[in-house]
Amino acid sequence: MAVVESMLNFSSTGTLLAAFLLLMFLYRLTCDSRSQKEGEIEPPGPKPLPLLGNLLSLDLTRPFDTLCELSRTYGNVYQVFLGPKKVVVLVGHKTVKEALVNYADEFGERDITPGFRIVTDGHGILFSNGENWKEMRRFALSNLRDFGMGKRGSEDKIIEEIQYLKGEFDKFEGKAFDTTHPVNYAVSNIISSIVYGSRFEYTDPRFTEMVDKANENIRISGSASMMLYNTFPWLGPFLNSKRIIVRNVLKNRAEVTKLINELLETLNPQDLRGFVDSFLIRKQSDEKDSRFYQENLLVIVGNLFAAGTDTTGTTLRWALMLMAKYPQIQDRVQDEIDGVIGGRQPVVDDRKKLPYTDAVIHETQRLANIVPMNLPHKTSCDVHFNGYFIKKGTPVIPLLTSVLKDPSEWEKPNSFYPEHFLDEKGQFVKRDAFMPFSAGRRVCLGESLANMELFLFFTSLLQSYRFTTPPGVSGDDLDLKGIVGITLNPSPHKLCAIRRP
Repeated sequence: MAVVESMLNFSSTGTLLAAFLLLMFLYRLTCDSRSQKEGEIEPPGPKPLPLLGNLLSLDLTRPFDTLCELSRTYGNVYQVFLGPKKVVVLVGHKTVKEALVNYADEFGERDITPGFRIVTDGHGILFSNGENWKEMRRFALSNLRDFGMGKRGSEDKIIEEIQYLKGEFDKFEGKAFDTTHPVNYAVSNIISSIVYGSRFEYTDPRFTEMVDKANENIRISGSASMMLYNTFPWLGPFLNSKRIIVRNVLKNRAEVTKLINELLETLNPQDLRGFVDSFLIRKQSDEKDSRFYQENLLVIVGNLFAAGTDTTGTTLRWALMLMAKYPQIQDRVQDEIDGVIGGRQPVVDDRKKLPYTDAVIHETQRLANIVPMNLPHKTSCDVHFNGYFIKKGTPVIPLLTSVLKDPSEWEKPNSFYPEHFLDEKGQFVKRDAFMPFSAGRRVCLGESLANMELFLFFTSLLQSYRFTTPPGVSGDDLDLKGIVGITLNPSPHKLCAIRRP
């Protein structure tokens, strides 16, 4: 009897599996024949397996490397299947720029994957679409500028924060330390002063825990396990990475809610302290069906801290590590700073007088390549692009790493070479293929602030410190592959910050 039951179960399972595979085959056949009937040519790509798609062909720990390699076979516009989901990949400077700038509306939607939906649920700016995205982005840009983002007000805040960061560096008295926490806290305080109207002490456990948890989520969200979750959401209950993200989101939301409530108690329409105050005033004055509600505010604050802290802090840490790895480049930067600025505090207006230093910062952003996959886009309508037909709603990966390391644009794409941004006279030159903040409708709204922060923090720290590897560690030991998350962080390392005479 048991044997019969086993055979029946096997037969039932086998029949279901065969029927499922047949349905998938017929679906693909129907799609292909429809495409041929309409005369539409879809992008080429590797042949997918049932259910798994092309996942077995991808290195899930560094998917952007595999996607670049596939372009050598399939061209600058091709498709891959992440499980059953078809994704179009755009490769190279010309292709990515054409899509994001010349076809800005067609490629301007955000693909909100299950992993990102956990964090935002379609609210806020980074992972929303339609009218909510338009109105929240417009409001954020306008009000962030009012509170000094990218202007003189921000410059004063950054210069003030630099002194606190130097105080943290000085505590180590030239001994080796991990730059992660002090740098992230310093950069996060710039956003805090704009969003809340005040900074936090680096010893404030509420502040440090919020920053650490937000950065942990950015790292985990780009992990292989979360990539599998985005492909097969039913895996969620079995993934510890998802549980960590949910826990961190809930804790941070609770803390941000407390901060918002504290500001609400002392809200004065005649004396707005930061972005949150502006949002709360608008929330009070708008109709009930307005988009100015609590959930949007919570997610926007999270967006601003995630985008404004991790990216800039990560880039600055790459810059300091590269200075220790290439001391001869550090020498040239410090000679230029000493000759032009001397001992006074660097200011934004100094940038045009420091072409080599500016080139080093830009080259750091290029080589560090901190958002290699970009954030996922989606087509807003059917689009004909570069001879191919891409359906409405198709997820799109504009591969930023392929832009920043495009061999047709950069003389030494895989080397740290500041001369990429210098002309024959040693003057700084802009490069069209320099696209670390993406481009088009979804370009990073904090780009001006990030540029100001990177310049002021970097020049001030290089003016005051010599960055070296710890005793017994050489520059060759500093790994440039990085740790993959949503952003590409430097591999774990320690530096010595030695006060310059």
